Amino acid sequence: MEVSMFLNTLTPKFYVALTGTSSLISGLILIFEWWYFRKYGTSFIEQVSVSHLRPLLGGVDSSTPSSANTSNGEADSSRQSVSECKVWRNPLNLFRGAEYNRYTWVTGREPLTYYDMNLSAQDHQTFFTCDSDHLRPADAIMQKAWRERNPQARISAAHEALELEDCATAFILLAEEEATTIMEAERLFKQALKAGDVCYRRSQQLQHHGTQYEAQHRRDTNVLVYIKRRLAMCSRKLGRTREAVKMMRDLCVFQLMKEFPLLSMFNIHENLLESLLELQNYADVQAVLAKYDDISLPKSATICYTAALLKARAVSDKFSPEAASRRGLSTAEMNAVEAIHRAVEFNPHVPKYLLEMKSLILPPEHILKRGDSEAIAYAFFHLQHWKRVEGALNLLHCTWEGSESFRMIPYPLEKGHLFYPYPICTETADRELLPTVFHEVSVYPKKELPFFILFTAGLCSFTAMLALLTHQFPELMGVFAKAFLSTLFAPLNFIMEKVESILPSSLWHQLTRI
Repeated sequence: MEVSMFLNTLTPKFYVALTGTSSLISGLILIFEWWYFRKYGTSFIEQVSVSHLRPLLGGVDSSTPSSANTSNGEADSSRQSVSECKVWRNPLNLFRGAEYNRYTWVTGREPLTYYDMNLSAQDHQTFFTCDSDHLRPADAIMQKAWRERNPQARISAAHEALELEDCATAFILLAEEEATTIMEAERLFKQALKAGDVCYRRSQQLQHHGTQYEAQHRRDTNVLVYIKRRLAMCSRKLGRTREAVKMMRDLCVFQLMKEFPLLSMFNIHENLLESLLELQNYADVQAVLAKYDDISLPKSATICYTAALLKARAVSDKFSPEAASRRGLSTAEMNAVEAIHRAVEFNPHVPKYLLEMKSLILPPEHILKRGDSEAIAYAFFHLQHWKRVEGALNLLHCTWEGSESFRMIPYPLEKGHLFYPYPICTETADRELLPTVFHEVSVYPKKELPFFILFTAGLCSFTAMLALLTHQFPELMGVFAKAFLSTLFAPLNFIMEKVESILPSSLWHQLTRI
């Protein structure tokens, strides 16, 4: 009765004031939540609930492990000195004539962008030319050939150089761009190896006679390493994997012995890892990882995801999400999950390609660490290795999508748990490296908005609409409001009437007075 009397005394102005105030308050909460989420990557209300209310209610405080991870990440991050958005040469880049051009002939699409090919032209000039090229006519011709933009002009210049002498760099250009099969490319690389070995031995004896000879020897060393690496890749593509592994091991030893900075740009150990995985020689893969997965060396998707694959291999065949949720994760399963977390934090684009949630394209000749281009290059060659390990992709899917792995990814320019902050410029660089005409570049994964932001946004919109309607139609909205509140309080009125009929009137009178 009292409730009905109170509702009847309310005027339309009260409802306008109520809805307007509610809309204002929820709008302020929405603005604050949005600002806090953009700055810190989490909801303020959710953080307060988890950090302060949950322990009071007897929940488990999960901030300790994450803070430990953060402290470890700070230590690791302080040692990292990798420049943002540095473009690297793809260690497993395909052959232009035998692979990229064949794709163009079949599909009519250009798999390489102008920016990517321009970077390759710069690499070739750095690897295969030096200041003393004018002393040898064939090298002088090839110096101009590497600067040519027209492929046919480059090929013609290479043939012109071979008419003068057996020029190693001319054979390289023909093997890369004119050969239409891997076998033909291998034949040309073998001829290049023969010519390059002669030049290398000659310049090796003269390297201490002056800076000019030293530069020539450095160039001949780059040429020799490049030829041997491509020959090893030819063997791998033609099915002679053990032969390829032997050649790559020799190159890794040669790379460690020589102190030329350019040799480290080839990243031959990534070729070796892929070949060892093809042989399913996991013990040797672990040995290579132990040597190169070091804090002082730049990380890569190949290093991080191969380490995750090896740890997943130990538990993936028997892993069950239902069983793990009941009994908890074992030590080996926890190690595998943490390794996947680490890999996903380094490059969050890879899982969609490994899980075939996004279609693959031919990898570019250059990649951006932690970017979509690196994810494509890794998945293109390593998807088969993940499929070969039973249950590995299932564990990756459960860990990446169903657990905390995705939510643990730091935002761009935000300090990571294990790595330096994710550079925000990767999307721009990837759009230059990848053919956006037929490929949608994967941008940094955007986390879903927290529930409280969506809730406050809905509440703000709803109350604002009510305030507008009440202002325009006060009488009608007053009727609706009274009807809604009457319906809302109907169960309470029914209970009160039942209580009044059951309890003695004197006792009920005393309770109402209290």
